[in-house]
Amino acid sequence: MKAGKKVKGIRLAFDHFASKVTRMTGSPIAFFVAVLVIVVWAVTGPIFHYSDTWQLVINTGTTIITFLMVFVIQQSQNKDTIALQIKLNELIACNENASNRLIDVEDLTEEELEVLKKFYIKLSLLSKKEIDVKASHSLEEAIESHEQKSNIKKTRKK
Repeated sequence: MKAGKKVKGIRLAFDHFASKVTRMTGSPIAFFVAVLVIVVWAVTGPIFHYSDTWQLVINTGTTIITFLMVFVIQQSQNKDTIALQIKLNELIACNENASNRLIDVEDLTEEELEVLKKFYIKLSLLSKKEIDVKASHSLEEAIESHEQKSNIKKTRKK
């Protein structure tokens, strides 16, 4: 039981760390600091006679930073992707016209995704055949849909 709590604590700590580092390194200040480091390194080139050690410093530094940032950025990206998937699932679930089959579609196999893709390609081709731009989704349809949803919510509250 203690090991599970320890792992959870490590995950939580890394999540907080990754979020902060991602925000900080994506800022203009971080960019200018990186540019400043490169300028300082370039300016010191003549002082160190452009030696192998001088080149090794920048190469090693950038390699280490890049290697570590891959994991930090991936952690943040995984979290953002899950949050986005949950939001999309909620939109699908709450829309009576949307297919609930698309909830958790990211868990399907590649073959299953290809079947769905073909369906939506056919749907797209059908909509392209329509001459009237409003034929697929018009403002009037959106207003009507909104009114229907509002009426449903009102009847649920009663």
